[in-house]
Amino acid sequence: MAEASRWHRGGASKHKLHYRKEVEITTTLQELLLYFIFLINLCILTFGMVNPHMYYLNKVMSSLFLDTSVPGEERTNFKSIRSITDFWKFMEGPLLEGLYWDSWYNNQQLYNLKNSSRIYYENILLGVPRVRQLKVRNNTCKVYSSFQSLMSECYGKYTSANEDLSNFGLQINTEWRYSTSNTNSPWHWGFLGVYRNGGYIFTLSKSKSETKNKFIDLRLNSWITRGTRVIFIDFSLYNANVNLFCIIRLVAEFPATGGILTSWQFYSVKLLRYVSYYDYFIASCEITFCIFLFVFTTQEVKKIKEFKSAYFKSIWNWLELLLLLLCFVAVSFNTYCNVQIFLLLGQLLESTEQYSDFYFLACWHIYYNNIIAITIFFAWIKIFKFISFNKTMSQLSSTLSRCIKDIVGFAIMFFIIFFAYAQLGFLIFGSQVDDFSTFQNSIFAQFRIVLGDFNFAGIQQANPILGPIYFITFIFFVFFVLLNMFLAIINDTYSEVKADYSIGRRPDFELGKMIQQSYKNVLEKFRLKKARKDEDKKTKGSGDLAEQARREGFDENEIQKAEQMKKWKERLEKKYYSTEIQDDYQPVTQEEFRELFLYAVELEKELHYINLKLNQVMRKVSAL
Repeated sequence: MAEASRWHRGGASKHKLHYRKEVEITTTLQELLLYFIFLINLCILTFGMVNPHMYYLNKVMSSLFLDTSVPGEERTNFKSIRSITDFWKFMEGPLLEGLYWDSWYNNQQLYNLKNSSRIYYENILLGVPRVRQLKVRNNTCKVYSSFQSLMSECYGKYTSANEDLSNFGLQINTEWRYSTSNTNSPWHWGFLGVYRNGGYIFTLSKSKSETKNKFIDLRLNSWITRGTRVIFIDFSLYNANVNLFCIIRLVAEFPATGGILTSWQFYSVKLLRYVSYYDYFIASCEITFCIFLFVFTTQEVKKIKEFKSAYFKSIWNWLELLLLLLCFVAVSFNTYCNVQIFLLLGQLLESTEQYSDFYFLACWHIYYNNIIAITIFFAWIKIFKFISFNKTMSQLSSTLSRCIKDIVGFAIMFFIIFFAYAQLGFLIFGSQVDDFSTFQNSIFAQFRIVLGDFNFAGIQQANPILGPIYFITFIFFVFFVLLNMFLAIINDTYSEVKADYSIGRRPDFELGKMIQQSYKNVLEKFRLKKARKDEDKKTKGSGDLAEQARREGFDENEIQKAEQMKKWKERLEKKYYSTEIQDDYQPVTQEEFRELFLYAVELEKELHYINLKLNQVMRKVSAL
């Protein structure tokens, strides 16, 4: 009875293990299917926000305002501005011509202007453009005593503490008086500093001739001074054909060293989100996204309550939490953008005689696009969680997990040498080579050297002796030595993992085999009758063999032992020597080991019995 009870418990344990594995397979496949639906919905949502016309609109506007040359000077455009004279030539030439499109190309008016310029005849200029200047005070830096007789004024670099807030020049209009900011637009991050809102501001007129006279007046009265550090030119357009707003900002920075550095921003955004039927379809995808977010959040909360601290030991759970956090941030950004558009859009379009500050809405829309882009990136990365059940992906994850300590130790050594070379390059070439002008630029320049993108001629010209030495030694130590050590660490670990997999150390189950096994289970249900017929034939054949053994004089105990050994042999061969399961390593449980041990004991008894029979036969033969 005790033996039967133990065998019953072993069978129940195996059945429970098999049932748990089937539940795990079903759960994994359900999660994979649900996640694919979520991923497809997220892709539709993100690609629905992007319009190919955004690129073409930015390209057309940048070509008009950046590449158009000053009449009579083909090499002078906004990109090539280097002096105050060039700046005023641009303001009175390409900028003026680009902003005011009063008539068709044959001087016919094909539409009612309504005091609005239509750039390229399709893009409505919203409100009027705005020009804004920021200055610094005098004596924001110190002149060395030996040079005070030659230069008594000193204007330092721009900071909020050094900013000049006093009126200057004619002091009669807003362009000569400092104005505080009344918008929530973010501060501008330029080449030479971070510039806040406010400053000396004036807006352009609806009339092209009045605007030109304004520019001439400002130039003659020296609106740009030695203290000027940056000038912003802001305006916004709307194209009804593609339902896109284009917010443009042209920036001219005046460094303390003299000269001008130009930069620009062209933001084509879709502020009117829901216009066409396709837009409403995207809105339904957004609602579906929120439903998925609620479901996934509920699942993760349940897992945290169930596993508690053990939940945070898995890297996939951390990725899940990061993805949920990004989703919540994206939803909050989207909600805030829609609310601000609803509140501000009507006010911005009311007055056509004032500057319409769409820059604030464009920035928040760009922030939302960036967040949703990062979200979909990590959403695709999460697919590795399901593919990791595959043999190849499991080898990859095992390789990375095994060599992580060696890689961290190697990374410390690598970056010590890498940063040493970066500082060396910055100090030697920083004053002459643009790629090494700052320490950050030196770091990125060295990454580019590793990838094969470098300016050796500039390095050699900056320092004919140390330049080649720096370049050759950097290539040798970083490229030929350190990077090959990094690859050797990964290759060696991958060889170990592959060797372990070849002797059977594999994951408990793989995704492909799970799907294949489920497919086989369905087929087995259709082949059930055939399997039963085969079993009946085997039983009948076994009965015939037993009858034949009785006729030949074997006793009943020997026949029962032989039948039991045959059943054990068939069951164990089916489990451990089947060609279908040979490639799938399964750990041996305690019950299976006990069963194998009993089988080995019975084999030992049979071998001992056969040995006795052979000895009897040999004695009879020797007696003859």
